[in-house]
Amino acid sequence: MRPNPTNDDEQDSDESKPAPAPVASRAHKKLLGLVSKKERWGLSWRGWLAAGVLALLTAYWLLQTIQPFLAVTQRVDAKYLVMEGWVHEFAAKGAAEEFTVGNYQQVFVTGVPVAGSGLYDSDSNTEAYVGAGLLKRAGVPEAFLQRVPRRRMDRDRTYGSALALKAWFYEHGLKVQRINVVTESAHARRTRLMFEAALGPDVTVGIIAVRNPDYDPDHWWHYSEGVREVLGESLAYLYARLLFRPETGPQP
Repeated sequence: MRPNPTNDDEQDSDESKPAPAPVASRAHKKLLGLVSKKERWGLSWRGWLAAGVLALLTAYWLLQTIQPFLAVTQRVDAKYLVMEGWVHEFAAKGAAEEFTVGNYQQVFVTGVPVAGSGLYDSDSNTEAYVGAGLLKRAGVPEAFLQRVPRRRMDRDRTYGSALALKAWFYEHGLKVQRINVVTESAHARRTRLMFEAALGPDVTVGIIAVRNPDYDPDHWWHYSEGVREVLGESLAYLYARLLFRPETGPQP
């Protein structure tokens, strides 16, 4: 009679069989193995719902915080006030008010050749001179105004204007430790960044953002002017923070 297999024989035969591959690791291959189909994890409807809610909350948070982040005002105790000459009349009025209440000794107005004029042709056709005219109409006496034109076009007009101001300080032997810069609304954070890069660590830069009256900063996305300014300045600030490189070598 043929002996019955023992339990050990049954275990040996079972162990000799290859274990089946896990379902999750099986792949369906076609086209000579050039493409394959594998099982993968994906979001369920609850997952998509949670992701959508998170995206909406993030968008709402950005809408509420991005404009105040860009339109920063942080004054320092300074004797000198600087205004970017390209600003509109409302910002010049804000600068004149700041000059009146701030006990400043002098107001510097910076700026490159007026946009659309091409290359430099005269000081009178620079933003520094145009901005000084706005300040005079707003009530700042001529004796306190100092125009500092940038006599060439730059990739970044704010940085170029700040370089011209640095050169003016050096040429006139003026030791400046702190300044306050007046500019428009959402341009403020980038303005401070560019002035700090140009003037260096020895000069503390305060910044004053004058509110743009053409839109409500708390609901800027309801206005075409607000959308254009906030989105444009957001991209410009990211460029300045991540991609901008200060000039090297001799500077005017």
